[in-house]
Amino acid sequence: MKLSLTAWSFPACTLEECAAISRALGIGALDVGLFYRSALNKSEILSDPAAAAERLKPLGVALPNYYHLFGEGLGGQNLSLPGTISQNIKDMSQVLTFADAANIGSVFILPGIINPGQSREQAAQHSAESLHALLEVASHHRAKLCIEPHVQSWAESPSLVQRLIDQTGIGLALDYSHFACLGYRQEEVDPLAKHAIHVHLRQAKMGHLQAKFAQGTLNFPAMFATLHDAGYRGHLALEAVHQDYMNTLTEDVLTETISLRDCFQNWRG
Repeated sequence: MKLSLTAWSFPACTLEECAAISRALGIGALDVGLFYRSALNKSEILSDPAAAAERLKPLGVALPNYYHLFGEGLGGQNLSLPGTISQNIKDMSQVLTFADAANIGSVFILPGIINPGQSREQAAQHSAESLHALLEVASHHRAKLCIEPHVQSWAESPSLVQRLIDQTGIGLALDYSHFACLGYRQEEVDPLAKHAIHVHLRQAKMGHLQAKFAQGTLNFPAMFATLHDAGYRGHLALEAVHQDYMNTLTEDVLTETISLRDCFQNWRG
């Protein structure tokens, strides 16, 4: 396993500056997405994926993962929304073409929310239908497709996520913090480790999606060992953030990033 840094951790920094921070911290890898000053151009990715990929070559870091949103925010064009599959298939084909051209190892998307008038079960069924279609697109590309189960999605529990995996075969961008925030114990999340395609690291505790490293409940050495024993050999993305979502505005992102980095390096020995 090795580390990466999420570009959206530093909202005031350009993409080039995020890459420079990653290099300066001895990480040398950067997850990219569509947020803040480091945002990629989604319109270009969808219209000219080769050109969008070419823009990333000068960064001088590995690119383990790209975070793609189909629409705007959590609700727009989400996987549980009826009537979105056809457009999402077209978009995903371009996204994965971009990822392959940029040598990005995986793409993560969100599982969808409970839309107006939907039950959780209806959202789950439509999400599964969407994922079956998108995984067919992904089967023609090198980049692996995965989802990140998250707070405020329909897939907020380990059991719901496992059921979706059983139904579709989808892999995970696994982030223990989303489960810890909702009160699930770390050992309840551990069985999902064998399905990880990408991993996010952020300290958390019940009621708090993000906490200071010394104040959260996640046991990172135990997490690293669980992932290793499950056969995971990919990147662990350091994802301390400074954003309005779930009140994650109060931590010193650079200090938290370094604390997580050091914790992993000390465990690895």
